[in-house]
Amino acid sequence: MISLRYHIVSIAAAFLALAIGVVLGSTALNGPLLSGLSDERGELAAEVSDLESQRNALEAQLADADEFAGSVGGSVVDGLLDKRSVVFITTPDASSADRDALTERVEQAGADVTGEVQLTEAFTDPGQSDQLREIATRLQPSGAQFPTAGDPGTLAGALAGSVLLLDGENAKPQASGDERQAALSGLTESGFVNPSKDSVKPAQLAIVLTGGEATGDGAGNKAATVARFAAQLDRSGAGTVLAGRQGSSGGAGAVGVARADTATTSVLSTVDNVGAHSGRIATVLALREQLEGDAGRYGTAGNAEAPAPGVDKESR
Repeated sequence: MISLRYHIVSIAAAFLALAIGVVLGSTALNGPLLSGLSDERGELAAEVSDLESQRNALEAQLADADEFAGSVGGSVVDGLLDKRSVVFITTPDASSADRDALTERVEQAGADVTGEVQLTEAFTDPGQSDQLREIATRLQPSGAQFPTAGDPGTLAGALAGSVLLLDGENAKPQASGDERQAALSGLTESGFVNPSKDSVKPAQLAIVLTGGEATGDGAGNKAATVARFAAQLDRSGAGTVLAGRQGSSGGAGAVGVARADTATTSVLSTVDNVGAHSGRIATVLALREQLEGDAGRYGTAGNAEAPAPGVDKESR
């Protein structure tokens, strides 16, 4: 028994000595090690400071470039939409400042803005998709052609297109005034659109104005509803542009969802930087492009094909 205790004490003492040696060794290395780490920290801090300076310089250049775009924007778009008409449809997260600035650009291009329809949060709420589908189907104008098995966004786009857009071929109304009023009133009473301050007239072209990426539960479904709505709206008239802010081009953004579908991108034009002067100019140029039967993906995001119609991506 005494021998066993002796061995245990001996082993414990050996481990203690080893631990003390490690501590002492660490202490001996502590000075050079800390000195090296301090040097590296200083170098990293200098690199971070340099990168921040570069970023600030680039942001200043971008701001200057965008201000220049704003100053010449009127002459760029002048007359492009002469004697045309445009209706605005805005999502709940769309910026009123973007809408006002874009309205100015559209009017500078010679077009008449016929009104605005504001969608509500309920419009993209997955929990109310069945009700939206039922309302859109029930309010279908006589003679209108709706998709036979559409999702709520597509059916709502068909309804909005039939009452808010003129026929793409002959520029004539596709529904009577009573049918248009019934559709807008039904959507308003159901909580899917906000009451219009002024009467909305049908137009040749439409801008679906949204914000950035969708958030909260069902964000992807919300973005998909807006994207499909805009795509069907495009098929109903002479053309539609879906324009959003930075972030709208991602997987949870309406622009990003639209760009991920080749069937949609073949007809619908999208802009992902409508918060900038350049993006608003691109939106007007895209409306003109729609009139000519073409479509494209514009802005600054990686899935954009060019900054604007007629501008090579490599020139960015």
